[in-house]
Amino acid sequence: MSTQSTLDYINNTVLANTLMETLSIKVTEIGDNYVVAKMPVTPAVHQPDGILHGGASVALAESVGSIATHLFVDTDKYFVRGLEISANHLKSIKEGFVTATAKPIHQGRTTQLWEIKITDDADNLISLCKLTAIVLDKRKS
Repeated sequence: MSTQSTLDYINNTVLANTLMETLSIKVTEIGDNYVVAKMPVTPAVHQPDGILHGGASVALAESVGSIATHLFVDTDKYFVRGLEISANHLKSIKEGFVTATAKPIHQGRTTQLWEIKITDDADNLISLCKLTAIVLDKRKS
């Protein structure tokens, strides 16, 4: 499958009817060891005082990290679950887009650790997140 076909499949099928669709998250780029996704910063993802809600940032980070984990394992043999996510929110934003880039720190046989940097349109670091995922064998029924 081509990269564009993979992006179309993820954005139009995998993310349909999910939290990612609700938050308007779109995967924009897939590389050899990274995944990039964007989310618009609108009142739909604001906290009451009009800035990006930290929970929306974490949802973006977990989404792009989980997608990356799935893309880099054989999903016919394994399934993936998130174990832990942490986030440091460093700068606020009121409008525009935020872009999350997931890159692996560790890709072991059973666990994966991903660093997710969330930046604004001016490439300012908004949040720095880490996602730990577990990769498990699919059990036969």
